Amino acid sequence: MILLSVLTVVLESVDSWRSQYGRLFLILEWAFTGIFALEYLARLWVVRRRWRYVSSFFGVVDLLSVLPAFIGLFIPGTHYLMTLRVLRLMRMFRILKMVEYLGDASVLLNALKSSRRKIMVFLWSVLALVFVDGTIMYVLERDANPDFANIPQAIYWAIVTITTVGYGDVSPVTVLGKIMASVIMLTGFAIIAVPTGIVTSEIGREMAGSRQRSRTCKECGWSDHGSQARYCQQCGTLVE
Repeated sequence: MILLSVLTVVLESVDSWRSQYGRLFLILEWAFTGIFALEYLARLWVVRRRWRYVSSFFGVVDLLSVLPAFIGLFIPGTHYLMTLRVLRLMRMFRILKMVEYLGDASVLLNALKSSRRKIMVFLWSVLALVFVDGTIMYVLERDANPDFANIPQAIYWAIVTITTVGYGDVSPVTVLGKIMASVIMLTGFAIIAVPTGIVTSEIGREMAGSRQRSRTCKECGWSDHGSQARYCQQCGTLVE
């Protein structure tokens, strides 16, 4: 239902589809809105701590999935049409409702939390590097290339280059500038591998820990077993 509602929003943004199937899109949208609204009310009815749910991440997402459609009913005047279109785009928040169905998402989240300090150090290092690279390119190119008229513009070029995006709208013209640009490009390839390796390592460690924690003794419920343990250290029962 979530994917279908998001697909409806996407298709409705195409002018030719909207002009031909506008009525169908409208019916589908209100059908989805009604279903999600009933789901939200049902959650409020059965949950023990209502305010805790309402203020939680999933509670906010559930509310945002239905609120824009109802807000549009209470904003009169044609000059608010642009506002309504923006509010309608907020229906894309429904895609976030899929997160609660991803059981293994905790592995990824825990891996990102564990590697956040390493990633922050890496980002600060890259930031310092692009400042240095941008300043050097400004010195080398400022007299021959108007695209490097100031240091901020040169830093922007360095960021685009070192991340291997390479828009191609700005390029050096001097020999020294091209040599420096080549060094920055090669550095960019090496830099890309760093955060990938950090996160991959943490994901592997988290998955190994998750597998270890999942080996729970059926007899006593103890789950903190070693990776090579065959028997429960609490009751001696065979651990599968």
